[in-house]
Amino acid sequence: MTHKLLLVDDEPFNLELMTELLEDAGYQTLQAENGEQAWQILQEQGHSLSAVLLDKMMPGLSGFDVLKRMKATPDLDFLPVILQTAISSPASVQEGMEAGAFYYLTKPFSRDMLLAVVEAALSHWLRHQAFREIAKQQLDALNHLQKAEFRLRTHKEAQTVTALLARTAPQPERAATGLFELLVNAIEHGNLAIPYQEKTHLQGEGLWEEELERRLSDPVLGLRAVSVSFERQLHALSFVIEDMGDGFDWRQYLENETASMLSSHGRGILIARKLSFDWMEYRGKGNIVAAGIAL
Repeated sequence: MTHKLLLVDDEPFNLELMTELLEDAGYQTLQAENGEQAWQILQEQGHSLSAVLLDKMMPGLSGFDVLKRMKATPDLDFLPVILQTAISSPASVQEGMEAGAFYYLTKPFSRDMLLAVVEAALSHWLRHQAFREIAKQQLDALNHLQKAEFRLRTHKEAQTVTALLARTAPQPERAATGLFELLVNAIEHGNLAIPYQEKTHLQGEGLWEEELERRLSDPVLGLRAVSVSFERQLHALSFVIEDMGDGFDWRQYLENETASMLSSHGRGILIARKLSFDWMEYRGKGNIVAAGIAL
């Protein structure tokens, strides 16, 4: 599948540079030199796009204004937006995040950072599309599910459980995004004991998939399982996920949102909390996370 990206920047040099780098990497691109042109393209071709790289500060209709319009449009509200900005202050990042942007590029950026952030945004989009298709399936019996428990080890098993449990929620694709992020964290950073910094290094060296398979085959780590419990309560759906790892300092990922937004990965907790669940909390040493969706 070839992804089509919309690139928006009022600086011709920046637009030309991004186009060249992304097309060399195999992506199709559309270009807009201002917010008004970008909004017109989004209305006409938004259904064919996989992500938008949006300059935050532009005269007239700013990138921030375009983002707010997208989030108010049902057909565009889940399209990943990568905000480009020369200002990476906590206040600026918080403003963009509250508006719905979960990906940031701070100018000037390197080729590797550009491609890494685009890849992260596209992974998010592909998962959303997959869960959206699953959500269309007629599984009405799940609306009557009261309690359930699951145990899983791999990403594939996590995807299967996510697809099933998401059907219990009023907006399945939104629930699926957060559930899958939390399950992946439990597998990778919990059971398989892969530190955040090591994942960054492995991805940069192109060794991430190999290391993941190696740890899943490990006679000790590979036998660890993630448990997932579901309960339908009177006014909410409750999900509790527990891994067999040593826990982690989850506070830094909830409190230091700016750092998560400006990195190439590691925003899963943030996405789950902001996008999918009405409440979320880590318990004990951090190997248990509970989340809920209001009914």
